[in-house]
Amino acid sequence: MRGASRSLYGGPPSTALPLKVAKAVHQELDGTYTCAMIRNIVALTFAFTNALAPATLLAAPPAAVKFPSADGKTQLIGYVFEPHAAGPYAAIVMLHGRAGPYSSLKRGSYTTQSLSARHAMWGEYWARRGYLAMLVDSFGPRGHPEGFPKHSYKDRPAEVSEQWVRPLDAYGALAYLRNRGDVIADRIGLQGWSNGGMALLSAMASDAPGLENPDVTRGFRAAIAQYPSCRTQLRQRGYKPYAPLLIFAASDDDEVSPNVCREFAEAMRTRGEAVEFVLYEGAQHSYDEPGKTKQSHPPNHAAMLDTQRRVATFFQQHLKP
Repeated sequence: MRGASRSLYGGPPSTALPLKVAKAVHQELDGTYTCAMIRNIVALTFAFTNALAPATLLAAPPAAVKFPSADGKTQLIGYVFEPHAAGPYAAIVMLHGRAGPYSSLKRGSYTTQSLSARHAMWGEYWARRGYLAMLVDSFGPRGHPEGFPKHSYKDRPAEVSEQWVRPLDAYGALAYLRNRGDVIADRIGLQGWSNGGMALLSAMASDAPGLENPDVTRGFRAAIAQYPSCRTQLRQRGYKPYAPLLIFAASDDDEVSPNVCREFAEAMRTRGEAVEFVLYEGAQHSYDEPGKTKQSHPPNHAAMLDTQRRVATFFQQHLKP
């Protein structure tokens, strides 16, 4: 059935939003996205999601911070979404995809006000649930704030490699968060989309660049990869994630192969690794982009809601004290 999810190791999907609410979300998403609009989008979506947390105040707008990458030479920018409730908090590092962290509607503006709708939505989502979330800009500080176009993988410079460089950004973010007084040092998770999901797979390997002998106490406690390419890790027959891993894929993805990720997940499960794989039938790459273009396609909308439900449960299990 189109729009349904199939999990090798998960539970049933959640139900979709009622039509009236879905229409309201689509109306809210036409045009440019302001922080206020993003907060309204999130509130409308959460109102009918069984993953909704207990009623809380909306999170404050994100704050921009600077911290060093573990590459030892790059000063990175992070956007911190913080709950209103008092800490300390479990935390989540978020890694953007190939298009970067900023909205394509605001070319030339690279601030908290120009974050893409998807990243702002997810930052708000986690903050509402009591997590401190930080979106890491890996491209801007290296001279590529607008990111890279579709199918440009072979033309991207080595300084933004998702295999060797961006994992170091993830570990720089981990070190930064652990030095904040409002974060629980051993309760930090990792989330990545597309190219950020590929960086995540590299960062979560037992031989990850940036952290010697990683484990759940010294590294990330759990990780979520949304529609990554899994081809590199599939070739690494001994690949072993050092922490629980949840991978989402879309059957109609035109950028990466969902079948490769399924083969990769099945191979890991055969070896006894803690991995879950969820495939959304009929969904597309970037299915959780909250704009009307993606969300008017029912399988994308169903996939986004089901992903929200699953990730809430996953991080609740692995990150909350």
